[in-house]
Amino acid sequence: MLIVQKFGGTSVKDAERIHNVAKIITDAYHKGNDVVAVVSAQGDTTDDLIAKAAEINEKPSNREMDMLLASGEQISASLLAMCIQKLGCPAISLTGWQAGFLTSSAHTSARIRRVTPDRIKKELDQKKIVIVCGFQGLSRYDDITTLGRGGSDTSAVAIAAAMHADLCQIFTDVEGVYTADPRKVENAKKLKEISYDEMLELATLGAQVLNNRSVEMAKKYNIELEVLSSYTNTPGTIVKEKVKMEKMLISGVAKDTDVARLSITCVPDTPGMVFKLFSKLAQRNINVDVILQSVGRGDTKDIAFTVPKDKGREAEEICRRFKENVGAEEVDYNDNVAKVSIVGAGMESHAGVAAKMFEALYEKQINIRMIATSEIKVSVIIAKDDADRAVQAIHEKFFPVER
Repeated sequence: MLIVQKFGGTSVKDAERIHNVAKIITDAYHKGNDVVAVVSAQGDTTDDLIAKAAEINEKPSNREMDMLLASGEQISASLLAMCIQKLGCPAISLTGWQAGFLTSSAHTSARIRRVTPDRIKKELDQKKIVIVCGFQGLSRYDDITTLGRGGSDTSAVAIAAAMHADLCQIFTDVEGVYTADPRKVENAKKLKEISYDEMLELATLGAQVLNNRSVEMAKKYNIELEVLSSYTNTPGTIVKEKVKMEKMLISGVAKDTDVARLSITCVPDTPGMVFKLFSKLAQRNINVDVILQSVGRGDTKDIAFTVPKDKGREAEEICRRFKENVGAEEVDYNDNVAKVSIVGAGMESHAGVAAKMFEALYEKQINIRMIATSEIKVSVIIAKDDADRAVQAIHEKFFPVER
């Protein structure tokens, strides 16, 4: 049996935890399995490296940032291999490119083009445990690239897909996927299983258990994932195509504070205005999420939308140029907002789910600024200071505390 195991930064942040991870890996190895482990950089290493770069150059090139950031995973992988060897098992650490990761050339946010795991197979044939640096690869120009935040999850799923692994386990600092962040929300419930679509929505909407690109890849190649804790020996949450629905209206509540809201008032109500604005944002690779356009008054309409906070000021600049070009009235920028969402396949066949969410917010006197819906989600934009209260209130409404 071939098992791919991924360990996040908190799981390998110090010597004690590296030893704990080595024990998990060697236990699987001693049961007769082939094991490939994918690791992230230790603890806050990536943030520390970013801070070091800022001390030297406030605007470093993305290529050099990739050179720097890739070193974090190499430290983790080599230390973990050393620990496994000390436990008496053969192990070898490989960089992303040694493991066969070929990526696009988009530094700091590269996409995996293909994985050619010949070296991994060779090492497994020699009965070694293979430790792979997540989050990194090599472009066609032979430059080191990184996959962006959460890229180690994607690396693990990519290896599982390329090697037709029997199991892909994602070890984190929580025991699985919960109905809300158990570190923030009282009585959050662990799910036994969740569908790819629901997990993808939760990951995209701010749940930090899994990277959304890894879920997309798992769905595409039908890789069953297990999300579990590296600290406790308990079953986790299975992420797969079809799940046994337990008549749950929703699977979870998520929040995202990495949001900025922009609005443009009195935009001329003529064909092509929306295209002119959003095509400019697309050209700068600015992802737009919630969009609201007023019905219009007179010959004008108002347009509001959200973008990731780190792209907020760039989007504001585009909006101000657009305002001048088309004769709109005002541009407003606000990054003191949050997006709170509910996700669940059950809402497709049940009326009143959105109303129940809005009731929870009304009872706490939390004002809704924007709303977006799809078949399995409802998202609202609210004040950032209200986000934690909102998640708690919504969770209590859908998952009442048993007294």
